[in-house]
Amino acid sequence: MSTNETTSHYREPGWFTKHVFNTAMAGATRLGVSVRGSRVLEVRGRKTGEPRQTPVNPLTLGDKTYLVAPRGETQWVRNVRAAGRLDLLLGRRRTHYVATELPDAEKLPVLRAYLERWKAEVGVFFDGVGPKSTDEEIAAIAPKHPVFAIDEQ
Repeated sequence: MSTNETTSHYREPGWFTKHVFNTAMAGATRLGVSVRGSRVLEVRGRKTGEPRQTPVNPLTLGDKTYLVAPRGETQWVRNVRAAGRLDLLLGRRRTHYVATELPDAEKLPVLRAYLERWKAEVGVFFDGVGPKSTDEEIAAIAPKHPVFAIDEQ
């Protein structure tokens, strides 16, 4: 069992985020309007088998693409772990991916790059750690933030 599986950390979105911001972002993305690369993640629910959707901010670093969970152990994280596969949607375009969760020791460059790109939107969930934080500070919060490398099928 990896550190990721034993760490339980989740920050629930506030009412505004859940009912207004995420709904607006997901709606725009479904219409084909991407805000700085945003997509709608679709993954099968691990209990119901029904497709579940949530807005995400993929990160491309070098030739790899990653999904970072700024809020921690969310339902989408648990569903991706169970399914191992996901789709990213932008308008009518659907791209299929296979997901591999990174161990904490490999997250540092991904988390730093993610914070450089998305800190204004998600920085509050990283306990004061930002893109200019030390390697030690980022490594300390890594267990709280699952990261998946995703490869197109």
